[in-house]
Amino acid sequence: MDSSTLLYNSLKTAEPFFLLAGPNVIESEEHILHMAKHIKAISSKLGLPLVFKSSFDKANRTSSKSFRGPGLAEGLKILERVKTTYDIPVITDVHETVQCEAVGRVADIIQIPAFLCRQTDLLVAAAKTGRIINIKKGQFCAPSVMVNSAEKIRLAGNENVMVCERGTMFGYNDLIVDPRNFEWLREANCPVVADITHSLQQPAGRKLEGGGVASGGLRELIPCIARTAVAVGVDGIFMEVHDDPLNAPVDGPTQWPLRHLEELLEELMTIGRVSKGKKQFQIDLAPFRP
Repeated sequence: MDSSTLLYNSLKTAEPFFLLAGPNVIESEEHILHMAKHIKAISSKLGLPLVFKSSFDKANRTSSKSFRGPGLAEGLKILERVKTTYDIPVITDVHETVQCEAVGRVADIIQIPAFLCRQTDLLVAAAKTGRIINIKKGQFCAPSVMVNSAEKIRLAGNENVMVCERGTMFGYNDLIVDPRNFEWLREANCPVVADITHSLQQPAGRKLEGGGVASGGLRELIPCIARTAVAVGVDGIFMEVHDDPLNAPVDGPTQWPLRHLEELLEELMTIGRVSKGKKQFQIDLAPFRP
């Protein structure tokens, strides 16, 4: 059995859930190694399977002036360093088909951004790397769309796919999380992940001094969404974590403080262990006769 399938199977059976976590974007090698060290220490202490997350390029920033990351070549070198230094798998995202082969040589999971969740060529190119594919549900999509997106991965010869809820547009500058989606996404017949940080973005909802806009967010509601997702019974939690979120160059308002990571995960694990969310309730509609 190949390494991707082994990892996929271990994540599918993780209890109470697996964790995809790290800073939004690679700021520097020093910072990424610092974050990986501390997040791994916390996840190991709690016994949670961890895949470390960070992006080499944020191609969909609101402003062309915003920080995007170190780029493909340098970013992959840094992620490779994380893998070898701390012996943990990594996940990162792709935006173009030409990136997939190089990313597949380093990343254990390739993530498809929400805006690109229906792009067939990108999905197929990612699938052909043989790596696990995590597809973010588009903010504009019904959960049923993910059935087709996951099928595109399988038809390309890759059974190792998962789908991720990251909120639904609610007006112009807000997202809402519909807990029903966690259940409906199971129709894709694969692990379901809850992105508990991006789902609280307020896209282009923050005005900047000197003009322009950036994404805001509701960090204080991250525990609320996380508790809901775990109680419903998702298979994995995706969250962006930062040691100094107020000064993070990307998505600071929705990155969870590293200092509170262990505390939140402990609570979520407690909820997950007592919830029966992963077991679909069997409803008997026969007439009740006492």
